[in-house]
Amino acid sequence: MSETKKFMYLNRRAPYGTIYALEGLEVVLIGAAFEQDVSMAFMDDGVFQLTKGQDTSDSDMKNFSPTYNALGDYEVNKIYVEQESMDDRGLTLDDLQHLVWEDEDEDYAKKPSIRVVSRQVMADLLEEQDVILNY
Repeated sequence: MSETKKFMYLNRRAPYGTIYALEGLEVVLIGAAFEQDVSMAFMDDGVFQLTKGQDTSDSDMKNFSPTYNALGDYEVNKIYVEQESMDDRGLTLDDLQHLVWEDEDEDYAKKPSIRVVSRQVMADLLEEQDVILNY
């Protein structure tokens, strides 16, 4: 039996202005639906993808940020955000959406999906992956 490959979806771009963020999210949901071992990383302007209260009413783009709340339903619960990228942009964990997953081993207790990590820890995580898809 073959070992499950680890897929990391690396998000480095702002949520709007290009199609990368939306397409990256869609690919993550598809991969998770096919039971891939999926994790997500947010670095650089990609950290803005997870911010609360996004308003796209002044643009021609649909606000897809509520879709991140579905990640837990797809068992995507390894979401890494680089601390230095948040610091550089004046963001804290409180500025991000509260994404959770339900741990069935603990009577479906809701647990946070977002893990803020240092640049070095992020580099280590990327090194452990079998496949990295950059969006």
